[in-house]
Amino acid sequence: MKQIYIYVMDTLADWEIGYITAELHSRRFFKDNAPDITIHTVSYTSQTITTMGGLKVTPDCTLERITVNEDAVLILPGADTWQQPEHQAVLRYAQQILNANGTVAAICGATLALASSDMLNTRNHTSNGPGFLDMFSPNYTGQSFYQDQPVVRDNNLITAGSTDALRWSKAILETLDVFRDDTLALWYTFFSEGNPNTFYALMETLPSKGH
Repeated sequence: MKQIYIYVMDTLADWEIGYITAELHSRRFFKDNAPDITIHTVSYTSQTITTMGGLKVTPDCTLERITVNEDAVLILPGADTWQQPEHQAVLRYAQQILNANGTVAAICGATLALASSDMLNTRNHTSNGPGFLDMFSPNYTGQSFYQDQPVVRDNNLITAGSTDALRWSKAILETLDVFRDDTLALWYTFFSEGNPNTFYALMETLPSKGH
């Protein structure tokens, strides 16, 4: 069973995790034989945090509840507070999860946090554009591994820039293998283009349609 941990923190960029949290929680487009998953919001504190949009989120658990193994999936959203020292603990868990062949998915400011913790120096990755990591992380030396792409997957590490939450979510869903391939392709097309005919085609791929 995949254990999915969504890190929550003050100033969390709500929109960046909106697609992935909605689909994993609702399971509305899951395939018949989708792997089992459990979802936890996790933080360095048990206290309620306030997102950038003003939503109040009380974490399900604190970091010590994370199980570090190949079935762990740690989702790190963007936020304005990644440089604060209390977030160093989750970055240590991120390194442990990568070492255990679990999955870490980071977007926007979280990629800067990974860079500042030396996790992007030897892995292919992306962020908020060329030069962004250099500007804000003096100890970053992974320039040769930077790819100017919306989303980059390097084995079990998924990174994305601030404007690519949909493609980042698609990469996470693909890694989790909870959608059929045709469902995932149509899901992405519908939410990126908004064509209602694509939605009807998407619905036709679901188990309830007998496919």
